[in-house]
Amino acid sequence: MVKLLEQTSKVHKKSNKAIKSIRKNWDLYLLISPVIIYFIVFKYIPMYGVQIAFKDFIAADGILGSPWIGLENFERFFNSYYFFRLIKNTLFIGLYQLSIGFPVPIVLALLINEVANKHYKKAIQTITYAPHFLSVVVVVGMLFLFLSPGNGIINQIIVFFGGKPIYFMSEPSWFKTIYVFSGVWQQMGWSSIIYLAALSGVDPQLHEAAKIDGAGRLRRIWHINLPGIKPTIIILLILQSGDILSVGFEKVFLMQNELNMESSDVIATHIYRTGILGAQYSYSTAVGLFESVINFSILLVVNFTAQKINKTGLW
Repeated sequence: MVKLLEQTSKVHKKSNKAIKSIRKNWDLYLLISPVIIYFIVFKYIPMYGVQIAFKDFIAADGILGSPWIGLENFERFFNSYYFFRLIKNTLFIGLYQLSIGFPVPIVLALLINEVANKHYKKAIQTITYAPHFLSVVVVVGMLFLFLSPGNGIINQIIVFFGGKPIYFMSEPSWFKTIYVFSGVWQQMGWSSIIYLAALSGVDPQLHEAAKIDGAGRLRRIWHINLPGIKPTIIILLILQSGDILSVGFEKVFLMQNELNMESSDVIATHIYRTGILGAQYSYSTAVGLFESVINFSILLVVNFTAQKINKTGLW
């Protein structure tokens, strides 16, 4: 009885502290409220519909009225002809994108941070940020223009040096590389912003002391700048690791055709074909839930590993 009273008093103390904090910082909570409302309305409430992954969903009967079939939709996906192709393509693109797309913004931020001329620095930042604001449709259109076997500038250069035109957008072997590197080009400038912000917090006195000791620029980058932004790097690595299987649908779909389907077919496009075009809502929901569970599992593993090795994690 005494323990129960003690626990109750602790709960009351915590709740009182939370209420006082809200009253004290009400303006900050008001500022973040649209974001909280967005996630509740568009992320958490729709999770109610996830249960149709375990049902034979019939639109006329609704979610509650549809018959329960357990794990049949998952078994169908695991036993399908496309399962291994979808997992292989999605996982390979996700890992390829992480291995190339993650370090490039870090390197770019370190290089921009070393530029002394402010006008030149701003020009570089503007040029590298600009592609982020292009729509996916525009970027894919540019790819088709530049990589066209007839008039594309890349193939014209290849022909000029004695080579033969390459059908980049129709050959399966080129799809993943084009997808990843075009994404890196589009996002590297925008992704470097957070690293530049972290670099601005590095103590300049450390660089001055290193210069006195005779350390060159590369050594100062390696021993001062990189350790200074290490926690930021780890946090972003954990977050991006949790999206390995979440290969973007729009760009893949726009670049996809019958000739490169073997290399471009991913979980997102499979969900579109079966769920939207085929009206197999229960099956496509099961596939999407499987993808989310795997991503969440990877996030937990990477976060646990980061905490064990570097004492840094999301929680």
